[in-house]
Amino acid sequence: MDCIIRLAAAMDAEQVLSIYAPFVTETAITFEIDVPTVEDIERRIIDALEERPWLVFEKDGEILGYAYAAKHRSRAAYQWSVESSVYIHPQCRRRGIGRALYVSLFRILELQKFCNVYGGITLPNPASVRLHETCGFKKVGVYSSVGFKLKAWHDVGWWHLCLRDIPISPRPPLHIVEARNNPAFDTALSAGLQFARP
Repeated sequence: MDCIIRLAAAMDAEQVLSIYAPFVTETAITFEIDVPTVEDIERRIIDALEERPWLVFEKDGEILGYAYAAKHRSRAAYQWSVESSVYIHPQCRRRGIGRALYVSLFRILELQKFCNVYGGITLPNPASVRLHETCGFKKVGVYSSVGFKLKAWHDVGWWHLCLRDIPISPRPPLHIVEARNNPAFDTALSAGLQFARP
């Protein structure tokens, strides 16, 4: 029963969507209201991997969870900051898979020379808060009643993780393709496996 953390591919879209869809239809964890198509997920994975990591946790060919980094904002001055997301199959929660994915994700983001990771958490969500704080995030604020879904208004709390010392004159972050050429990439990719109990 081999477990791996690897970069996602377009062919993973159907399994990724099967994990994600219930979060759309049944919860306010994501503010997306309409379930995307498999083709939508394929495009999201392909687009993300042009610049940033999208990882899956796989056991015996089955994807049990995934995590990715997205742009924090579109304007150029924000380019050293990303937002992270992680989703776990409902039958595999509380087994360290979220932490495993996040540890590997953040190691890769460090190799790419990103500086900050932000996590937005629809409140209340004690499990997600615990995961982020276990990974070193600090709470920085709350957007009150910022989203309306499932007939209710929801607050979103924001957590921040500093990946490295903030440089005075930063160079643009490396694209994921450049980071893959780093000899440390494979070590970073598998770094989180030690935390998983699938």
